[in-house]
Amino acid sequence: MANHKSSIKRIRQTEKRRLHNRYYAKTMRTAVKRLRMTTDKAEAVAMYPQVQKILDKVAKRNIIHKNKAANLKSKLAAHIAKLA
Repeated sequence: MANHKSSIKRIRQTEKRRLHNRYYAKTMRTAVKRLRMTTDKAEAVAMYPQVQKILDKVAKRNIIHKNKAANLKSKLAAHIAKLA
């Protein structure tokens, strides 16, 4: 167990931040998965801006790398383009 006040506080902050990041990462993964599962092009086109916003926000907060967000957006756009 930590002995210093600062280390006890740091443990609290780290746990709080971990849960916060976990929530946003899970929300992002779910949004991406929903878009990938969509077979209707109109619905996918409507969903894409919201998913893009989530990816940008998560990348801005360093929960995922900015290149990963760019790769996901690119793959999702290609997926939407393939839909009939």
